[in-house]
Amino acid sequence: MDNGAPRCIAFGGMTADDAMAKEILRVVQPAAMEAAVLASEEKAHKQDEVLEALQRDLEAARYGAQRAQRQYDATDPENRLVADELERRWNQALERVREIERRIEEHTNHHDSMSVPSLQDFEHLAADLESVWQSPDSDIRLKKAIVRTLIHEVVVDVDAERGELILIIHWKGGAHTELRLPRRRRGQNGAQTSKDIVEAVRILARVCSDDWIAAALNRSGFHTGRGNYWTRERVVSLRTYYEIPRYQAERSESEGWMNLGQAAKHIGISDRTLRLAIQRGEIEAEHPVSGGPWVLNRSALHTEASLRLVERVRHSRRNLTVPTSKQVNFDFSNT
Repeated sequence: MDNGAPRCIAFGGMTADDAMAKEILRVVQPAAMEAAVLASEEKAHKQDEVLEALQRDLEAARYGAQRAQRQYDATDPENRLVADELERRWNQALERVREIERRIEEHTNHHDSMSVPSLQDFEHLAADLESVWQSPDSDIRLKKAIVRTLIHEVVVDVDAERGELILIIHWKGGAHTELRLPRRRRGQNGAQTSKDIVEAVRILARVCSDDWIAAALNRSGFHTGRGNYWTRERVVSLRTYYEIPRYQAERSESEGWMNLGQAAKHIGISDRTLRLAIQRGEIEAEHPVSGGPWVLNRSALHTEASLRLVERVRHSRRNLTVPTSKQVNFDFSNT
């Protein structure tokens, strides 16, 4: 405003990051497979060269041992000093032969146990490259190292008329790639997480920490709106955006929220009995994701249906058959 300079370019980074990741994976996958096959073939070729060198050494060592033997056989037996020295050299030559033979055997066994993989053997690994890249367990430093290795710089411009971002990727080696991405307008939020997941997080936050929520969503096969795995940071971001309170044991206790095990212990029955009652519709509970916990409120455990369930369990326990002195034991022969 003071100097009349044009405005700086502003755009959302997530869209550009996702596009860059896809472009890097597109470029790397075929090249990585070819490089892996070539590396395997080169390794096998070097092993063949090592074997040839060892065989040449073995031939030379055997010749040396035969020559030492001839010198020993030709010496005068009465000249003990010369005979002892020649015998020592002969033994050294024989030991050299045995050492090379042992190395050849080890090399041959190792080489036979290894097979050169083909291009087809690497195809299933390349198919998993994207999932490995997107995994929250992948080291971000490795991803950055790969980007720095492949890309010299990225120049970004804005096409205001078309509402697009223009990314020019300058690859190492001189190649260039242009990407055009729709520019996100103000108020747009990109890929949205489904409402079912948001509601599931709202329910799980009553009894689970953010780490447990992320684990439950991943076990249940749910992903973020961008197809990523859930992490604690992403759960925190979702809760913050939708104003979902984080789990606190004190608040959960005061509001009466429990998981299945806590609820079963509260009314004095087993987890399995309570779960079956929930599945029959006798007790109200929520199970937002298949890989997560049941969520119950204390009020649901003090209804008439709940009291009848507890009474049935206690009655069945009282009527359990117990051993008495009047029972007859049958001894079965082992023959």
